[in-house]
Amino acid sequence: MSHVVEVNLQITSLSALKTAAKRCGLEFAEGKETYRWYGRHVGDYPLPDGFKATDLGKCEHALRVPDKKNAYEIGVVKRRDGQPGYTLLYDFYCGGFGLEEKVGKQCSELCQQYAKAVIEETIGYEFSVTHEERNEDGALVLTLSQGGAW
Repeated sequence: MSHVVEVNLQITSLSALKTAAKRCGLEFAEGKETYRWYGRHVGDYPLPDGFKATDLGKCEHALRVPDKKNAYEIGVVKRRDGQPGYTLLYDFYCGGFGLEEKVGKQCSELCQQYAKAVIEETIGYEFSVTHEERNEDGALVLTLSQGGAW
């Protein structure tokens, strides 16, 4: 069964994505042109917007679970909506056979780690992340402090 979905996240920084992937226990496979999924679209699930069945499995880079050879992978794909950057596609069937254990359902943990990495890149030396915790629903909450190299 093919259940490829687009993650609701606009990737504008590959360096932040690499950091987020590492924090989730994934490898960033730079230049890998395919990602592991069911292998063919059988029409049992809608295609991501702007993608054709022949686009599935193709990517510019991939994220993979290093210790699970059968786990599906996440494709890092150029956006199809005219916006700059990348989007993420993956097959969630059976939790991606170990993929969602690392990235969370709907890649929620990967998205939070990406946001954290983008914040860290953006705040530079002026601010720093001084504390992080999880709230009741599992969302990552960061505390920032000012006091960089002034």
